[in-house]
Amino acid sequence: MESLLSKLDLNSLPKHISIIMDGNGRWAKKHNKPRVFGHRNGVKAVREVTEASAELGIKYLTLYAFSKENWRRPKAEVNTLMKLFVKTVSEELNTLNENNIKLEAIGDLSSLPEETYKALMKGMQSTRNNDRMTLILALNYSSRWEITKMVRLISEKVRAKSVDIEDIDHQLVTSHLETNKYPDPELMIRTSGEHRISNFLLWQLSYAELVFTDTLWPDFRKENLYKCLLEYQRRERRFGMTGEQLVKS
Repeated sequence: MESLLSKLDLNSLPKHISIIMDGNGRWAKKHNKPRVFGHRNGVKAVREVTEASAELGIKYLTLYAFSKENWRRPKAEVNTLMKLFVKTVSEELNTLNENNIKLEAIGDLSSLPEETYKALMKGMQSTRNNDRMTLILALNYSSRWEITKMVRLISEKVRAKSVDIEDIDHQLVTSHLETNKYPDPELMIRTSGEHRISNFLLWQLSYAELVFTDTLWPDFRKENLYKCLLEYQRRERRFGMTGEQLVKS
């Protein structure tokens, strides 16, 4: 069967893709296994999607790895997730470096368990000079937390008189977000059939194309990514303008 890759316009790809990796638990239940079994198999999807994105020339890939709300899950599951993260980062470091991929992260990182934090810092330090693609993990992240943090940072600067209230604009807000080093995602993918953003990059996704797929995350592979990209390329991105205005421009 012909790969969907051949149908993609490689000159019209998003620079930044973000993914809500959903469905690990349901995948495990479907296979009569505990939830952690789904998380372990989800690592395969992370590896394949990261590789496919780099091959396509995508510059930024953000994966929603663990939200602040996820701490509400059963303690055993959370502990397993944190251990799995440490193990995965350690095992994938050589692959990231061989493929010239930089690892970075956004979120309340200092509140992570010590072992998880150290593994993350080691991974980021080890890959810091890579420049083919940046893999960004949203870890202990929530958009409301991020926006609240931004408001506090700007408010402190206003109080210190280093910023005037009149100077607060879109650019200033963006520069105080966790993602200030990256362009906004043009495409957001969510797996497992859910149609929610779930407190993920609420500011940054303002003009992103949202693609929802029924595929559970552990089953998500390169062809699934290509299918989502084809859907992205079928859409007309107007940014508040009319289609006629876009044609004229």
